[in-house]
Amino acid sequence: MENQTYLYDPTANMGGSEKAVAGEFSSSLWLATNPSKRWGELFFLLYTPFWLTLCLGIVVPYKLYEDFKELEYLLLGLISVLPAFLIPIFVVGKADRSLNWKDRYWVKASLWIIIFSYVGNYFWTHYFFTVLGASYTFPSWKMNNVPHTTFLLTNVCFLFYHVTSNLTLRRLQHAIAHLPMKTQWIIKSAWILALSYFIAYLETVAISNFPYYTFVDRTLMYKVGSLFYAIYFLVSFPMFLRIDEKVGDPWDLPRVAVDALGAAMLVTIILDLWRLFLGPIVPILDAKQCAQPGLPWFPGHTEL
Repeated sequence: MENQTYLYDPTANMGGSEKAVAGEFSSSLWLATNPSKRWGELFFLLYTPFWLTLCLGIVVPYKLYEDFKELEYLLLGLISVLPAFLIPIFVVGKADRSLNWKDRYWVKASLWIIIFSYVGNYFWTHYFFTVLGASYTFPSWKMNNVPHTTFLLTNVCFLFYHVTSNLTLRRLQHAIAHLPMKTQWIIKSAWILALSYFIAYLETVAISNFPYYTFVDRTLMYKVGSLFYAIYFLVSFPMFLRIDEKVGDPWDLPRVAVDALGAAMLVTIILDLWRLFLGPIVPILDAKQCAQPGLPWFPGHTEL
């Protein structure tokens, strides 16, 4: 119980000036009141420019990938993601110093994203192959026909996306707290839809200069495929926000894992309903031009 006091009462055992500073952070309309969560979210945001600059500011514009083989692509993924785990281990935030490692927010957030992004790569990437007409053509070691590099890079991408969503949803909640609950629900749902589509579209455009991630119809991918991709975040953004968000309700790691798996299952169901009832966004004959086969239960699956 001592940990809970520290976790949710950042002004405990502080002097007057320290309480004033802590109060400013706690009353922020954007930042979490939970000090461990606040530190974790700020860390993930501050870490983002490192991997983003490495991938989209150096490797892609200077076309370093033209000399990459399987090992170089794997190293790119490892260099991008490993510091996000190693830095918080050795540079422990003040809010986390009195907490057991499993009670620190960055650990919980990382576990949730690892599970969600793993399912996304292992299963949902095949919907990109068969529904959106996407293909990976760069040399890579693969798991379930998905490059290991994408498993790694998705982790840091999704951490950034979900922390950004947390900040905006928290700020929005403060702004509409005086409205009726039904109105709040409608506004937040509309915002989640808009943010999900924006992030999905932005990512698709951001990697358009990388020639080895291709689409049968890139224009259609931007417009309609981004909506398909946004389904990931329509489910995950509101669910991820709930981790350690409510005062007095700290999550343990099993709860985090079950929640991530539940979110992943819901996304899988929605994606498969799209596949069954709406079908590919490109004509079926064109979709077969895609170099990647789908999952075993997809029609026309080809064994590797």
